[in-house]
Amino acid sequence: MAWRNGCEELTQSKPLFITIYTVVIIGIVVSSFYVFSAIYSSDTPAAHSSAWLASSISPEDPRHIDQRLNISQSEKVHAVSTPSPGKQNVWPSSIWEVPPSNKKMPPLKDFRLTKELVQQRVKDNVVILTFGNYAFMDFILTWVKKLTDLEVSNLLVGAMDTKLLEALYWKGVPVFDMGSHMGTVDVGWGTPTFHKMGREKVFLIDSILPFGFEVLMCDTDTVWLKNPLPYLARYPGADILTSSDQVIPTVVDDNLEIWQEVSGAYNIGIFHWRPTESAKTLAKRWKDMLVADDKIWDQNGFNEILQSQIGPSVDDGSGLVFAFDGKLKLGILPASIFCSGHTYFVQAMYQQLRLEPYVVHTTFQYGGTEGKRHRLREALLFFDPPEYYNPPGGFLSFKPSIPKSLLLSGEHNVESHFTLINHQMKQIRTALAIASLLNRTLVMPPLWCRLDKLWYPHPGVLEGSMTRQPFLCPLDHVFEVNVMLKKLPEEDFGPGIDFREYSIFENPSLPSEVKKSWLDVQLCKEGTQDCDGSYNITAGGVLKFPKNSSEEMFMKVFSSFKDVKVIKLSSVQDAFTGFTNKEREERFRRRVKQYVGIWCCGSDKPIGHIYYDMYWDEKPGWKAIPPQSPEEDHPPW
Repeated sequence: MAWRNGCEELTQSKPLFITIYTVVIIGIVVSSFYVFSAIYSSDTPAAHSSAWLASSISPEDPRHIDQRLNISQSEKVHAVSTPSPGKQNVWPSSIWEVPPSNKKMPPLKDFRLTKELVQQRVKDNVVILTFGNYAFMDFILTWVKKLTDLEVSNLLVGAMDTKLLEALYWKGVPVFDMGSHMGTVDVGWGTPTFHKMGREKVFLIDSILPFGFEVLMCDTDTVWLKNPLPYLARYPGADILTSSDQVIPTVVDDNLEIWQEVSGAYNIGIFHWRPTESAKTLAKRWKDMLVADDKIWDQNGFNEILQSQIGPSVDDGSGLVFAFDGKLKLGILPASIFCSGHTYFVQAMYQQLRLEPYVVHTTFQYGGTEGKRHRLREALLFFDPPEYYNPPGGFLSFKPSIPKSLLLSGEHNVESHFTLINHQMKQIRTALAIASLLNRTLVMPPLWCRLDKLWYPHPGVLEGSMTRQPFLCPLDHVFEVNVMLKKLPEEDFGPGIDFREYSIFENPSLPSEVKKSWLDVQLCKEGTQDCDGSYNITAGGVLKFPKNSSEEMFMKVFSSFKDVKVIKLSSVQDAFTGFTNKEREERFRRRVKQYVGIWCCGSDKPIGHIYYDMYWDEKPGWKAIPPQSPEEDHPPW
């Protein structure tokens, strides 16, 4: 053999040549090691191009999930600490770094919650936590993305099912197994399973505090807008800093709420714990309470224990108060910048006080999980896959028409509120019909309200709050967003009508091909000049279209513009006379009648809520009054 002859020659050579041969051979071995290491350890080019995955890949593969987030490799955030000696890091070295495609996922036991595992994510002794199941995958990705955009990387996600754990792992998100063995579907607010999920939060806190780390615990329906860690560090003496459901400001700056003036419940969707003896004792007491009685809501239990002893103030200036055992130091985060769904989306308190919000929690809303998504989308705070911004069939948009008097004249009362809403609702009803006819996705208009909506009686807006009248209200104040997205049988309700938030054209994720493919349509009176549905390029590319057009006219004209991504109507008032096929018209009516909900609530009646009616204008003498008896208390359809 050649290599053997070489060795024999080497042993017969002089010492100088022995040294030279030795150095050369060592060099070859070392070089080979680096070459093979580079080949087998580097990511594939596909992994580095984008975290968005081709639609041809089977969604059953946990590496390629349906809920996808567009994270480029340049956006990776490096891990904040190295693994402990002798311990292998279960995650890649940076967030959003996709594991190599030829690598097997570590066994489930490696994702168990241990001090060593949490230590890998800690920075300045703080870890930021959220948890959920696969149904909230898109919320979790949004939560992680917003934090990493803020260059905050000491975060960790608890997975309540293995499908979520695997999906997050293959996204490069630090994840651990909570051992909950939950299902992968949305369980719905207030259900027994929902309360079971909430209890996991208590168990997590009780498990992590003994590790000696500070924990900023967040619900998955929170979105971070500013790095909160410097703010929390302003109160090193606090054992717990908690958010609240406070809707009336007690401070107008960024100091903690004045605890004596707080009437809203402490909200456990956002709270920060330090591993002090008082905090650990509270966590154990809280856990024991919930284990002993499965009917206690976790948040109610937290409030009950903390407020069993409240006061006095810790000092004159910090805003902290003694609570629980008389030793625990509690601070209530200002609701103006640690925002609830009311202080952010309804009051816009941070804007009025000229403050920078840290976080928004999608509470105080009425459309379930779908309503939470829509609110965040309206505020440009939710991350969706590219296809969301470029739906098949394109968009239909319109310019709403609202007379000044409907917004500003007269008192803000139930009558003026419903007059304003009904005027907008009728236009939206027409736009839904045209979108259905043209098979386009409707861009909902901004919605204006004169009265707030809550679960309990109120005088129109909450006294002491900063709600302005009128105000731009979330869609779920009037429309049942969860029902609009529900799949209804076509034979009974006609084809589904997709829709998007009013702000979608302002979203940076909107592709240029959509922005450039736009048709403006000007409604005109039939018989006037050029009002025949012809496209006049010399008139600035505006299509003039007759008012009160039939289904046949719509199809005749707009069939030529199927490839146009956005059709925007100058108005929809008196635009469409209705479907030719009466069965289709009836199915459409059955569908959209379910799209609207209730206003709540007046305080001077036994039944305080009033039903919105999509076809209010077809009922002579219709008035905005609550049901007069329990027998009348049902939707108008």
